[in-house]
Amino acid sequence: MIGRASKEVIELRVDDIAQLFHTLDPFPFRERDLDREAEEYIVGWARELPGREPILIRIHHPDTDLQVKAALELHEAFSHYFTDRADATQRDINELFRIGRWSLAIGLAILITCLLLAHIVVGALFVNPLRRLLEESLLILGWVANWRPLEIFLYDWWPLVRRRDLYQRLSKAVIETSRSSAHLNETSGVESQEGSKKVEHGLSRHP
Repeated sequence: MIGRASKEVIELRVDDIAQLFHTLDPFPFRERDLDREAEEYIVGWARELPGREPILIRIHHPDTDLQVKAALELHEAFSHYFTDRADATQRDINELFRIGRWSLAIGLAILITCLLLAHIVVGALFVNPLRRLLEESLLILGWVANWRPLEIFLYDWWPLVRRRDLYQRLSKAVIETSRSSAHLNETSGVESQEGSKKVEHGLSRHP
């Protein structure tokens, strides 16, 4: 078991745990989608944390029976949500590579056709300078047809993989709840402390 001192901490203060979830979602907390603002806060801070350290998400909530009961489902809810997001991103990666393979097949077919036309048909039917111009045009067309698959396989998949890995890391985060008996006053903003990342979410927060 890893001690808390080695974890990177993201803290949220809310006056109602329901604020963390989509208000129109009829399912229980453990099956709900996170509120967009809450997700942006958590993912935004997690992206800045060192990649090798485990994440601890600490949620401060009012000390009421209803809130304490809801807090018991937070670990399952966060794990379920970010696991689903990681799976969805993996499907996006698979779809991107599928499109890349089809694009590469089409691009290579166009490139081969352009090379054949440049070296056989054009050479037989045209004389300089038109032959040279058409040959160059066909070669450029052949390579341009392969630009998109090359872009996919060389560059486009990296951001998706990083996003998937971040979601997987968040799905394994330790969820810690902290009861607060003080009334949560209305403030806004994001706080940061030495050794931890703190995020305040919701309409009512600690001053």
